[in-house]
Amino acid sequence: MKRRALLAATASAAAMGLLDVDKVFAADKQIVYLTPGLDLPFWRAVAKGVGAHAKAAGYDYKVFDSHNSAQTQLQNAQDAIARNVAGIVISPTDSSTAPSVLALAQRNGIPVVICDIGTNGGDYVSFIKSDNYKGAYGVGAAFAKALIAKGYQKDPFGLVTISLARKNGQDRTNGFRDAMKAAGLVDQAALKQMASYTTDETYKFVQDMLTASPNLHGIFVETDQPTLGAIQALKAANRQNDVLVASFDGIPEFIDLLKSGQIVVAGMQQPYLMGNQAADALLSALKGGKPAKEILVPIMIATHENIDSLVPVANKTVFALGDG
Repeated sequence: MKRRALLAATASAAAMGLLDVDKVFAADKQIVYLTPGLDLPFWRAVAKGVGAHAKAAGYDYKVFDSHNSAQTQLQNAQDAIARNVAGIVISPTDSSTAPSVLALAQRNGIPVVICDIGTNGGDYVSFIKSDNYKGAYGVGAAFAKALIAKGYQKDPFGLVTISLARKNGQDRTNGFRDAMKAAGLVDQAALKQMASYTTDETYKFVQDMLTASPNLHGIFVETDQPTLGAIQALKAANRQNDVLVASFDGIPEFIDLLKSGQIVVAGMQQPYLMGNQAADALLSALKGGKPAKEILVPIMIATHENIDSLVPVANKTVFALGDG
């Protein structure tokens, strides 16, 4: 049943005293966020950002965790639509899985805002994204400079990427590679794609890279918590002093790691701010507005030299500290 028809039927039943109208329409004041996985700090920060502005606007708020499963994501979308929610914010498990959710929501008249990852197609209100290519290019440029300063410009480097089925993964990988190439560093020894996005997974990836390429001197890890697995693997192999690490995203642990040089550079997205802007775009659409189809959120390039100056902003927009 179409959402309008369902609302009409429900209103009729309520008018006849067959339903409690307050309970029936409670969900119509609810915004939900479909997230790939709350195990990563990045998605928890996005969830906080969406919730803060949704609640401030008087909406109830609920988060559905898809556990990096396309099937669970679709079931979550079906459950949300069955609740007759006002709108949905989604960070898809992959760009290829988003269109099925968008089509389902469109059939039921529910507006959707995409926050990060992207989609291969479908109708949506707005797409909130970081400039992943530009951010990764900035990371690559700083990383290349550090490698050259150590005399490692002719040595191989490795990448541990997020899924390359995600548009942001493609942009992140291409931006980093292009910056390295522009600096004359072209010897990519290995590329491993994350599936579980855990420290253990990246630990094993880095172990394999070090075994296959003993003269490896650089590793770029494309998201935050798995970077800790790379650092642990380097320490276990006693290579922490001659293999440089670059990262993307950010968690509070990165502050000291950047200061100590264990991470050379991190391209920090601002997930809490992204969540805020995703909620704002959805709220605008619910009021009849037309938010921009694409909204870019800047990436902060954090290094040993500037991390102290970035911390006050990062505590809020990157780490989502102090927010419930």
